[in-house]
Amino acid sequence: MSHPTDPYVLPADLPVPVDDGTADHLLGARVPPIALQSTGGGWVRLDQQPMRWVVVYCYPLTGRPGEELPGGTAAWNAIPGARGCTPQSCGYRDHYQELLSAGAAVFGLSTQTTSYQQEMADRLHLPFAVLSDAGLEFASALGLPTFEAAGQVLLKRLTLVLSGERIVRC
Repeated sequence: MSHPTDPYVLPADLPVPVDDGTADHLLGARVPPIALQSTGGGWVRLDQQPMRWVVVYCYPLTGRPGEELPGGTAAWNAIPGARGCTPQSCGYRDHYQELLSAGAAVFGLSTQTTSYQQEMADRLHLPFAVLSDAGLEFASALGLPTFEAAGQVLLKRLTLVLSGERIVRC
């Protein structure tokens, strides 16, 4: 039996996220020429990727073992779409080779610092880079949907598929 806060097991009573339309404007949008710090070292510009496709999964925050989630577990679980960042990252990790074979680069994106993300990337053995938008420059330029929890501005969970300099799926 798993621990009640096991990041790989989602509680059955989580609120279901509802599409509130805050990402509707993203389809067809031009990817801004903004460099984001990467857990792979250095900086990455999503508008200058050589792969045919670029999959960017945006997530609020990956918790750290032994540390409380923003506002506490109950408050975090009450936010639709907040819980599940670790299984989401593991899902992309587990299907990374398939995505790569299909011609897609993969990146995670959150508002945490690169040092915060590096712990998670190492712990989960992610074969792709996670990008930091700690200053919300990329999120602001695109108008990415966000929410606030315990004083932190976090990205709502969504996936962007890029081709060249455009968002072709959201």
